[in-house]
Amino acid sequence: MSTDTLIADRLEIADLFARFARLLDEKRWDEADTVFSDDVAVHSPRGGELRGIDKVVGFMRQGEVDGQHTQHTTSDLLVDVDGDRAAASANSVVFYYRDGQAPHFTGGLRMTGTTVRTPAGWRLREVRITPAWTRES
Repeated sequence: MSTDTLIADRLEIADLFARFARLLDEKRWDEADTVFSDDVAVHSPRGGELRGIDKVVGFMRQGEVDGQHTQHTTSDLLVDVDGDRAAASANSVVFYYRDGQAPHFTGGLRMTGTTVRTPAGWRLREVRITPAWTRES
């Protein structure tokens, strides 16, 4: 694999993580296929193990709290590309807030997973979410 291809893949995967955060923050559930593969598996303490894009989207819709918003900030992205698959991990801080108010809850977590190259671009095939800490304001 050429250096240019590797750099392009890493940039696209970084973009994928940013799109995932925006999808969550903006509640754009109908665009989940721009982030997840159809056979995605998500593992988290809140949802357990969810398999398939429809189950993941259903869980995200169900988790909405009226009047509450989130802001996900993702950092420390590490990507190891191996052909059409890549292992990736990142740290994330999530702020929960209401319009015009300071966050009332904040949490830090680590996301690890597998991304795959599809005809439509890189997609998350497996995601593991591990909370590290929480703070109530």
